Amino acid sequence: MIIIVGLCVFAQNKGDSPSQVSLQTQSVFDEDLQKKIQENERLHIQFYEADEQYRRQEAQLRARLDQLEKESEQHQAVVNALNRKYTDAIEKLQNDKALLEVKAQTLEREAKDCRIRTEECIVFPAELSDYNSLNVPLHNRRHQLKARDVAAQALGFVQSLVSALLNFHSYTEQRVHIYPLDSSIEAISPVNLKFSQYLHENASYLRPLEEDLLQLHHSITEDSITALETLAKLQDFSRSFSSYSSFLQKILPYQLQSLEEDCEAFLCTAALASKNRQLQKDMKKLTAVFQKLKSYVALLALPSVCSDAMCQSSANAVFTQMSVCLHGLHDAATELSQHYSQKASLEQDLPTVTQKFRTTNECLLSSLASLTNSCGKMATFFSNNLDFLASCPGYSPRGCFLNPRQADSVMENKRHAATYMSTIRKVRSESVSYREALANRQVLTSSTESREGLMQQVAQSQEKISRLEQEKEHWLLEAQLGQVRLQKETQRIAQLEAQITDGGPAETHSAADGPDPECADAPEPLQDSSVIGMLTITPCSESAADQESREHLIKHHYMSRVSELTSQLQMCDSKAVQFHAECRAVAKRLAMAEKSRETLTEELKLAHQNTTRLQDELSTTKRSYEDQLSMMSDHLCSMNDTLSKQRDQIDSLKLASKGNSKKNKSR
Repeated sequence: MIIIVGLCVFAQNKGDSPSQVSLQTQSVFDEDLQKKIQENERLHIQFYEADEQYRRQEAQLRARLDQLEKESEQHQAVVNALNRKYTDAIEKLQNDKALLEVKAQTLEREAKDCRIRTEECIVFPAELSDYNSLNVPLHNRRHQLKARDVAAQALGFVQSLVSALLNFHSYTEQRVHIYPLDSSIEAISPVNLKFSQYLHENASYLRPLEEDLLQLHHSITEDSITALETLAKLQDFSRSFSSYSSFLQKILPYQLQSLEEDCEAFLCTAALASKNRQLQKDMKKLTAVFQKLKSYVALLALPSVCSDAMCQSSANAVFTQMSVCLHGLHDAATELSQHYSQKASLEQDLPTVTQKFRTTNECLLSSLASLTNSCGKMATFFSNNLDFLASCPGYSPRGCFLNPRQADSVMENKRHAATYMSTIRKVRSESVSYREALANRQVLTSSTESREGLMQQVAQSQEKISRLEQEKEHWLLEAQLGQVRLQKETQRIAQLEAQITDGGPAETHSAADGPDPECADAPEPLQDSSVIGMLTITPCSESAADQESREHLIKHHYMSRVSELTSQLQMCDSKAVQFHAECRAVAKRLAMAEKSRETLTEELKLAHQNTTRLQDELSTTKRSYEDQLSMMSDHLCSMNDTLSKQRDQIDSLKLASKGNSKKNKSR
């Protein structure tokens, strides 16, 4: 309306007529009405759509609500059923619990009675101790693993303790040679000299401690029984510990006297003398603690000769006292380290202190700190494992204490049990029925008998073949001998015939005259068998010439066989040499082929590399040419555009010049 009034005012100001103003006002009203109608229609449509959407959502939500109510009813029914079920189960479990409590009380009473009877049996008269010694203890694998772990940790702590003590004694020896007198400048006192000699032997007392404990740790395995009665290596460790304790007792007077000499030095102040007195007390305390530890270790290493209960109680007392003693050792080492640190700080201000002396003091303080740390860890470790060490491992049989022989029997029983379990766990082979096994046995027996018969036949055939070979050689030789005799008889007959025709006397007997009278009583022929063949020897059956010819023939036969075998051997040797040469040649050719293969492989690799490089160069060149061609194409296109533009300009200029010329002509 404000717009309409403004338009009217604007129209009046312009001086228009009233009819024109009314027409303009009517048109404005019509446009405004049309907009209001359209907006009203749009609002009705939106309202209808919103109402429809609301109705749809309401229907969906009602359906969802009905479904959820049905599901809720179903769940409630399930919950009620479960409640009833669990209520019944709870009532049943409560009844079972009451029954089990009654049963547990009954079993506890029975167990108490059994324990009382067991104690009565254990403390039964001594005449049953022989039978009790036959009891075999059980094997506790969990205890073994724990014992090995504890031994390993103890070994580590003892190794660190031994290392700290070695450093402490070595640096103490070095300090004795430096202060209060330097041994490189003047002679030290006899006390310090003897003290340094004793300190030099510290490794021979400390190293066996570490080695014996290492052997003790190795003796504790999973397949052994670990108890004080079976630890034979503990006695070796006890002896080594006793030796080191005696060593500390031996060097203690010299150490105290050395500290006295430090106090008597001309540069020693009152504060230093006080610290030396404190160090003397600390060394006495440290040595006394080691003496106590030696006694406790020796008690643990002693063989048990008392009853089980008494031994266990005494072992508990010893372990408890050892724990207290280890804490005392830590306290003594701590005080010694503190007092030595204070003494070293006071000695730093002395005017005659050298760099070597300062370095020695620093090393001494470092070793004492390591000693204190090791003692503290060992005391804490022993306290944490005191319950395990003092507890009974459960190995001792009833009525007596455990001895090494029983431990061996336990391990033997364990091995037998493991073998038995592995035997019964073996998978049995598939079995067959008795009838099938019987049939198989008959077949096997018949096949075995037939095989044995065939083997006998083969052996007999081989013997027969060898015998026939020998006979063949024999008859070949006999044939050759008969042929020689035939030739000689033929010659002799020819000679006799020639003599008869000539009318001369006959020098020899014919074959029909009978045998030679000298050989009429000759023995029967003999046979000689060898690898080559069998030879029949007929003594005195022939003349001397025949015998010579026979020997010559036999010699010729054997020589021919020897020459034949020699030629075969030479042939084999030549073939072997040839094969060897061929093998060497083949090996050389193989080596050359391998070398050539390696060379060709390298060349092939180089060729592949060259091919790859050339392909890369080709692709690079191709790419550069393509780029150049594209650039040239773009340049050519731009040149064509430029030429076309220039041609258009030329044409336009030509047209302009023609138009100007026509205008000039018309003028």
